[in-house]
Amino acid sequence: MPANIIVPELGESIVDARVAKWLKKEGDRVAAGDPLVELETDKIDVEVGAPQAGVLAKIERREGADVKIGEVLGVVDAVGATSAPAAGHVGAGFSQPEPAAPSTPSARKLARQHQVELGSVAGSGDGGRVTRGDVESTMTAGADRREERVRMSRRRLTIARRLVEAQHTAAMLTTFNEVDMSGVMQLRERRKKAFKERYGVNIGIASFFVKACVGALRDFPRLNAEIQGDEMVLKRYYDIGVAVGAPEGLVVPVLRNAERLSFPEVELVIRDYAKKASDGTLTLEDLRGGTFTVTNGGVFGSLLSTPILNPPQAGILGLHKIEERPIALAGQVAVRPMMYIALSYDHRIVDGAEAVRFLVRIKELVEDPAALLLEV
Repeated sequence: MPANIIVPELGESIVDARVAKWLKKEGDRVAAGDPLVELETDKIDVEVGAPQAGVLAKIERREGADVKIGEVLGVVDAVGATSAPAAGHVGAGFSQPEPAAPSTPSARKLARQHQVELGSVAGSGDGGRVTRGDVESTMTAGADRREERVRMSRRRLTIARRLVEAQHTAAMLTTFNEVDMSGVMQLRERRKKAFKERYGVNIGIASFFVKACVGALRDFPRLNAEIQGDEMVLKRYYDIGVAVGAPEGLVVPVLRNAERLSFPEVELVIRDYAKKASDGTLTLEDLRGGTFTVTNGGVFGSLLSTPILNPPQAGILGLHKIEERPIALAGQVAVRPMMYIALSYDHRIVDGAEAVRFLVRIKELVEDPAALLLEV
C-alpha cells in the first residue's frame, strides 16, 4: 500500500519549511526510516525519513518549494519492498544511491552549490561524518571574475528579518564600558592546566561573563524581561543565549538555568554548542527561548561594536577583543589587558541609568573573579 511522506512537526513557532534537496529519486528502493528529503527551516535543517520500506513512487513537492506542516511531500509504495538492495548495489531501473559516508545537511548544501563530489571528501566528524569544513577544505578558489546568484536560505532570510524587526520595534540604545581583564587572565593562567586535566575543557572567558550576567541580572531584573502587550514579564530564571558562528549565519543556543551551572559546566555546554553549530546538528530545543544574550565579536578581532537585540529580549551584552592598553592606575601609567564591553537594551522598559549601572556591575564582577565566585 502507498504511504504519504508528510512534513513533520518542526518545533516551537515553526510552521513551514523549504524543500532543500531530495536525497532519493523516483523509483529508488528505500528502507523504513531511510532519509528521503531534506527540509530547510528558519532555525535548523530537518531530514524526513521513509514511512515504510518500498519504492519512492512519487515526489509531490520539488526542491525549492515552500511547504507547511502536514503537507504531502511524496509517496512511498510498499509494492515489491520485500528487501532493499544492499548499499552500493544498483538494480535495473534504479538510480545510484547517495555516497555511503554520512554528511551534515550544511555539507551537502555546500557541495551542491560548488559541484563537489561528496564521495571524494574524507569526513572528520563523528563516525566519519562529512562536515561543511571538510567540503570547504576540498574546494579551490579560481582567479576568474564569475558571479554567482544564490537564493537566500530561510535561515538567512529569518536572520535579516529579525535584525530589522529588532531595530523597528524596540527603542534600542547602547552603552559602553571597559574591563580590566588582568584578574581573569591571571586566574586562567594559574588554573588552566588543572582545569583542563579535571574537566577536559579549557577555561575560557565566556564562563566569567555568563556568571557575571547572572549576578547583574539579579540586581537589575528588567534586563531579564520582555514586553507582552502592555505588561512587562520579569523572568526569575536565567536562560543565557550565547551567540556562536554557524555556516548559515549567527545562531544563539541557550544555556538553560545558567544560575545553576558551574564554571566547568558552562564551558562544556558552550564547547558542545560550538561543535554542533559547526556540524549543522543544533536542534530546535538548543535554540528555543533565552532571556538575555551574550555575543563575543572579539573572537573575530572586533575592538568595538554595537550588538543588536535578540527579540523579545530586553538586553544583549557584547564582548570584544582583549588588547593591552596604557591606563591610569593609582596615579601611574600601567599597561593592562583591556576589553571594551557594550550593552544594547530596550529603552522602553530599561532606563539609561539602570543600563549603565548594570554594565558597571558586570565590570566589577569580572575585574574581581573572587567576588564573582561569591556572588553566583
